[in-house]
Amino acid sequence: MSIEVLNESGAAVDEKGIAALARHVLDGLRVHPLAELSILFVDEAAMTELHEKWMDEPGPTDVLSFPMDELRPGHMSGGADEDGEADPSLLGDVVLCPSVAEKQAKDAGHSTEDELELLCTHGILHLLGYDHAEPEEHKEMFGLQAGLLASWREERGR
Repeated sequence: MSIEVLNESGAAVDEKGIAALARHVLDGLRVHPLAELSILFVDEAAMTELHEKWMDEPGPTDVLSFPMDELRPGHMSGGADEDGEADPSLLGDVVLCPSVAEKQAKDAGHSTEDELELLCTHGILHLLGYDHAEPEEHKEMFGLQAGLLASWREERGR
């Protein structure tokens, strides 16, 4: 699995830890092991620009997801051509804003690291087609998110 993590935010983040979390999430969702994912940390100005351009909403946000292909969990092949050959594909990009995450973490009473892990997991789920607009979707997505984070933290001894 190829997971690229870029930090353009100016904030100190655990890039290796986020990459390991992303791998844990993708493995837990049975995404093809050759799939590619990009995670980008940006500052509030860059996130504001993205949020306004793509979501038509003002100000910065915590996480944005930009899916590239229509992969779905449980499809180990990630898709296939006419001959049934695997097509692992590019999942897309998850963009995180550490300064917004830090503010949210304080409000929630946990660490910025915990908040970034939650947001990264949330962003990956969006890349894979999960949503939370409807009550049933919300229950499924947030339940899956909670389970993935719990197994991650258990694995890490936290």
